[in-house]
Amino acid sequence: MTKTSIIKDLCERFSSDIIDVFDKSSKRVYMEIKPESIVKVAKYIFKDLGARFNIASGLDARDHMEILYHFTFEEINLIISLRVKLEKSKKLEIDSLANTFEAANWIEREIHELLGINFKGHPDLRKLLLPDEWPEGVYPLRRDYKEWDKKAIRDRGV
Repeated sequence: MTKTSIIKDLCERFSSDIIDVFDKSSKRVYMEIKPESIVKVAKYIFKDLGARFNIASGLDARDHMEILYHFTFEEINLIISLRVKLEKSKKLEIDSLANTFEAANWIEREIHELLGINFKGHPDLRKLLLPDEWPEGVYPLRRDYKEWDKKAIRDRGV
């Protein structure tokens, strides 16, 4: 298995699901995919190609929310990151990967809690990091976050 063969396989197999491929370096590839394709593409990378799921990361990018799912092919020192963009003008939700591989469970909970993205089909989206008194609908990593606790002393806006 080589980087070239993996990219070629993914591009052929998921041609209608992939929006863009950015071959950043010899060890890093970003593939933007349609949000509705996340489960089938991630499942194939994890189960069929044997990559390890590292982590997911989320960010508020002004006009959309972005989630990056990072997979490692350790034997060839390659990271493929699946990028999905969720338009803020639409409902912020995507299918959960927690039922495909357990490692996605807690990071999806974290992204849900801090950015307000709903992971459809997730088995347990209860709070993970924020205190119980944190109000519903207030997401500390969003650009539009406003401090809700006037007595709080926070050094980074969270």
